[in-house]
Amino acid sequence: MSNSAIGIWTTVAKKILMAMTGLSLVIFVCVHLVGNLLLFVGPAAFNTYAHKLMSLGGLVYVAEAILASFFLVHIVTAIWVTLGNWRARPDSYEVSVGQGHTSRMNISSRTMIWTGLVVAVFTVIHLINFKYGPGIAEGYTIVLDGETARDLYRLVAESFAREVYVIPYVLCMILFGYHLRHGFWSAFQSLGLNDPRCTPIIQVIGVVIAVVLAIGFLVIPVWFYIGGAA
Repeated sequence: MSNSAIGIWTTVAKKILMAMTGLSLVIFVCVHLVGNLLLFVGPAAFNTYAHKLMSLGGLVYVAEAILASFFLVHIVTAIWVTLGNWRARPDSYEVSVGQGHTSRMNISSRTMIWTGLVVAVFTVIHLINFKYGPGIAEGYTIVLDGETARDLYRLVAESFAREVYVIPYVLCMILFGYHLRHGFWSAFQSLGLNDPRCTPIIQVIGVVIAVVLAIGFLVIPVWFYIGGAA
C-alpha cells in the first residue's frame, strides 16, 4: 500500500474515531440536560438526583473516566484532522469529501475548531466551578432522608445570580449549538452514512438537537438570574 493510501486510511480512521466519540458525548449531554432540568423542580429534587449519582461510588468514577477519555480523544482527533485540512487546503477549514457530494460550507462548519475549543475550555471551567467547587466542607449542606448531602442546588443558584457566570455560560451554549449543528451531520458522514436520501433528514435532526440542547442549557442560568427560583 502506498504512503498516500495509508495517509487516506489514517485520516478516515481519525474521522471515524472523532465521529464515534462525538456522538457518544451527545448522548451524555442529552442525559445530563434531563438531570439538570430537575433544577426547575426545586432543591430537594435536584439535590436528591445529584446525591444518588454520587452514591453510586466506583461506577461514577468509571463513567467519568470513560467520558474524559472520549472527550480527550475527540479533541485530539479534531485538532489533528483540522491541522491536516489546513495543510492540504490553507484557505478553507472543511469540505465534504463524500463521493458525489459538494461542499456544505456554513458558519457552523467554518468555525468548528474554534467553537469546539471554546466548549472544551468551558467544560473544564464548568467542572471546576460545580463538580469540584464548594461542598459539604464549605457549608453547602442539605439533609436528605436523614443524611447530610452536598447542596449543589444552592451553589448553582448563587453562581447564576451573577452576570460573570450567566453571560459566559449563555454565550458558550450558543456556540455549543453551532458546533453541534454541523458536528452531528458531519459525524454520520464520517461513518459513511451520507446517502443523499438520508442526509437532509440527518441535517434536520442535527439542527433540532442542537437547538434543543443549547436552549435547554442556557435557560437554566437565565431562569436563576431573573429570579425564577425565588
